[in-house]
Amino acid sequence: MKGTILVSGASIAGPALAYWLHRRGFAVTVVERAGAVRGGGYPIDVRGTAVEVVDRMGLLPRVRAAHVDSQRLTFLAPDGTPIATVDPEAATGGTHGRDVELRRGDLTGALYDAVRDDVEFVFGDSIASLTDHDHGVDVTFHSGAERRFDLVVGADGLHSATRALTFGPEEQFHHYLGYCFAGFTMPNHLGLSHEGVLWNVPGRAGILYATGDAPEVHGFLNFARTDPPFDAFRDPQAQRDLVAETFAGDGWEIPRMVASMRTADDLFFDVVSQIRMPRWSSGRVALVGDAGYAPSFMSGQGSSMALVGAYVLAAELAAAPDHASAFAAYEDGLRGFVELNQALATGGGGLVAPRTTEDLERRNAALREPVGPTGDRIREAASAFTLPAAA
Repeated sequence: MKGTILVSGASIAGPALAYWLHRRGFAVTVVERAGAVRGGGYPIDVRGTAVEVVDRMGLLPRVRAAHVDSQRLTFLAPDGTPIATVDPEAATGGTHGRDVELRRGDLTGALYDAVRDDVEFVFGDSIASLTDHDHGVDVTFHSGAERRFDLVVGADGLHSATRALTFGPEEQFHHYLGYCFAGFTMPNHLGLSHEGVLWNVPGRAGILYATGDAPEVHGFLNFARTDPPFDAFRDPQAQRDLVAETFAGDGWEIPRMVASMRTADDLFFDVVSQIRMPRWSSGRVALVGDAGYAPSFMSGQGSSMALVGAYVLAAELAAAPDHASAFAAYEDGLRGFVELNQALATGGGGLVAPRTTEDLERRNAALREPVGPTGDRIREAASAFTLPAAA
């Protein structure tokens, strides 16, 4: 089948899907609420099967050139003394010489450049309403424009508006994993270079991560919380107050991090959650990446799953006689891979934020092993899918 497809979202899944759809003969429009593709951002990983997707796009040399090449991760006790220093790839499931860690903006920029001249991008707009019928999907945009497409795909993230318009409120699919986090940039007071340091007490973590020799580092404050703070989602001041209150009285660099968080102009606050849905499509609308199956940042697999999902969805749409068959094949083929990778983020806070004293002790013991079990699980899950043949 061929036709017109609207993709909502221009981060990772959206441009990747647009690339593969265009290559297979579809006419694609990408709509993005922001005014441009976002640059910068915190480091992300491209692992396992997703590396092959990037390679098939011809982008692997550019992506490898942006590799941040972290040299070490140092885990700290509450008083700031080192517990263990490990190879980042061994700890987080990477494979030396194959998997890539890079800034989010470097990946989104590469994906956008690969397809920008071949598909239509509409920035500064978003979908206001969808009417799905036998002949297509009638779309009204917030700008007031109205258009019809054969299919619509939501690639618009954890809090997907496309999902809400098609399947209903997010709450029914949102599975809170018991953590919140605040990310921001701050001065590199410790002179870190190509490394990260992670401070923990049960249920709280402070992370400083330097992707090079820059005067700034990425700061993260993660913490356990029984209920998601829905009242803070749209209130930056409430977010800052909640984080500051949670870390009040903590030592090491935490007071300096909280002070930087208070004034940061790039604060990103969210909950650690997954999206779990019984199906990823309804009629002529489907979801890809975090919109359909966000694994949470604690899995380290969100970007990789988005890349793999985009490839598979495009391949099935090109091969199937109709959209219903394509969507069914996409879900049947990918669900096992999704569930395996989502499982990486459940249980005890994992590598980053162990919840209890016992979880923290187990984590610290695992860090002293030559190859930790967490790294093994991630490595296996990241490569547990074989891509369909290239078009």
